[in-house]
Amino acid sequence: MVKIAVLGYGTVGSGVVEVIERNRMLIEKRVGKRLEVKYVLDIRDFPGDPYEDRIVHDAERILKDPEVEIICETMGGIEPAYTYSKRALEAGKSVCTSNKELVAAHGAELIALSEKHGCNYLFEASVGGGIPIIRPLNCALTAERVVEITGILNGTTNYILTRMEKDGADFGTVLKEAQQKGYAERNPEADVEGYDACRKIAILTSLIAGRTVDFGEIHTEGITGITPEDFQYARAMGRTIKLLAVSREEEDGYLASVTPCMLKKEVPLALVNGVFNAVSVRGNTLGESMFYGKGAGKLPTASAVVSDVVDCARHLGEHMVCIWEDEPVRLKPFEEGVSRFFVRMKEESEAEADAVFGPVAKIRLQELSGEYGFLTEPMTEREFAGKHRKVSGMISRIRVRD
Repeated sequence: MVKIAVLGYGTVGSGVVEVIERNRMLIEKRVGKRLEVKYVLDIRDFPGDPYEDRIVHDAERILKDPEVEIICETMGGIEPAYTYSKRALEAGKSVCTSNKELVAAHGAELIALSEKHGCNYLFEASVGGGIPIIRPLNCALTAERVVEITGILNGTTNYILTRMEKDGADFGTVLKEAQQKGYAERNPEADVEGYDACRKIAILTSLIAGRTVDFGEIHTEGITGITPEDFQYARAMGRTIKLLAVSREEEDGYLASVTPCMLKKEVPLALVNGVFNAVSVRGNTLGESMFYGKGAGKLPTASAVVSDVVDCARHLGEHMVCIWEDEPVRLKPFEEGVSRFFVRMKEESEAEADAVFGPVAKIRLQELSGEYGFLTEPMTEREFAGKHRKVSGMISRIRVRD
């Protein structure tokens, strides 16, 4: 029998217990042993819950119990999750987590601890929720040099952008609807400002590089500035708008960013709508592969945590190799990245824009008076910023991926 503990009995933690119970026979057949949830740590009591008798309020009972071999950390945040995870690994207990904040900040350290103490630190659920992406990078794609990862990594922002496109609604209206439906947090800043996707692309870049990416160095923009008018232009050009997290290996480092981008409708990522997420991986010999599914939610995320539990239970006392060292990855300055830009401009500044950007094909929409749009030629972020400063009537700009 393999005894496990769950730290945090919120949405994901309760989902972990539910997945184990719902699929118990199948899971135990695949593990070859019986799984038992011995403890559930939470500050609250849960009267009437089937696991009421296993709720504990003191983490020491779990950390000092030699019978507990696997811990599911579903608390979120850095502390006390970091301290509990570190102590568990030092005691030889494997840790499975959905905590992207903790993985992004301390992944290399905790993996090294797990190797030292003959256990594992697994985090499949920290990036794609229910989408398997960590395990493919560590196992199925180990013969590949992954040269680029592009992903829609946040279901909240993807839902908002999809609704804005389909219904012509403004950002604020759709955000309130997303909060009412439980797709967005009461404080949605981490999602809508791109911070959640930033941590996730930092984790993926660290894995493909085998070294540590500081997520604070990744250029990050959210979707709060996207308007229904932007979608009107996108529709006229046969495009849509998605929040993309991108990491690309170049000769002198990795170029990583999180920004809204216009995509052609026929591009596979453009077809990913609602709360669904997707990750496109390009290898140097395989070419492109795409992983698609629900990037969040109670049971999809819990399923990914339990898949890690199964791996740990199969490899008790054995460390599974994960190359992620503490040495920093060199991130290229964002200003050196090359892109095309869609620009919205006030008509009164048209002559000024022509002088700066040169002859461009202009897009005028009958329903939007007093402005027009155009696509630039490819240029660096630095070059575009310089041109931007010379033009007074620019309404907005969105990067374009062809």
